[in-house]
Amino acid sequence: MTFEQRVTVNVSGGIADVRMNRPDKRNALDGAMFAALVEAGEELKSRKDVRVVVLSGEGSSFCAGLDFGSFQQMAGGAKSDAGREPAASDMAPGRITHLGQQSAWVWQEIPVPVIAAVHGHALGGGIQVALGADIRIVHPDTQMSVREVHWGLVPDMTGTLVLSRLARPDLVKDIVFTARVFSGLEAYEMGLATRISDKPLDDALAMAAEIADRSPDAVRGAKALINRLFTQQAAEQFAEERRIIGALIGKPNQVEAVMANFEKRKTAFSDPA
Repeated sequence: MTFEQRVTVNVSGGIADVRMNRPDKRNALDGAMFAALVEAGEELKSRKDVRVVVLSGEGSSFCAGLDFGSFQQMAGGAKSDAGREPAASDMAPGRITHLGQQSAWVWQEIPVPVIAAVHGHALGGGIQVALGADIRIVHPDTQMSVREVHWGLVPDMTGTLVLSRLARPDLVKDIVFTARVFSGLEAYEMGLATRISDKPLDDALAMAAEIADRSPDAVRGAKALINRLFTQQAAEQFAEERRIIGALIGKPNQVEAVMANFEKRKTAFSDPA
């Protein structure tokens, strides 16, 4: 599968318009979408004609998170490609991430600014992809959630690092521990959204045009300098994400979280050993 089947990339006037293209599934993340996001991002890293990237989702949502089928497989005791313990083989040479993490982190590694235009839903992995961008322009009614604890998991797509850089620790703990859904407006108030807009894609493209009209050398240099501080300890944090989620996936309490959700009943967790 070529990445264009899941992620489209169109470059014009120095702006790369990148869109997740699975609108019938609200751009949910499965193995193919993870791979397509990474492949698209890796290609953009080396393009000298790109001065800024706009990342969005086709249809009604930015990205609704992990494909529901992956959770259904977990409920049955299976582990899908998108919902399994990270393995050493997932780490490409020279990377500090596995595939899922790289689908969010690749936007930080692109040398030019990346603006996410967020609408509809940005849940779980979807909000972590948005957090991977440099700037987020968000519709105020967007439904957002760091959803992983709801499924007995932890954020594991580089979100723990970025959340800790953008918001106060108590606010991060609030949204992570409760897994609650919050609005784009609340995301702005917490510092997770850069701007609020009723037309996020239009405004993202307008900002991109403004950036594309600046010196590309200066813009690239500025991103490199800011990221030099922003990404400190990233490798260690991402390794911890992989370690902790690896200790959770498929264990009784994680399976119980999934099964209780599908069976629409109260959870019955066991206390930690």
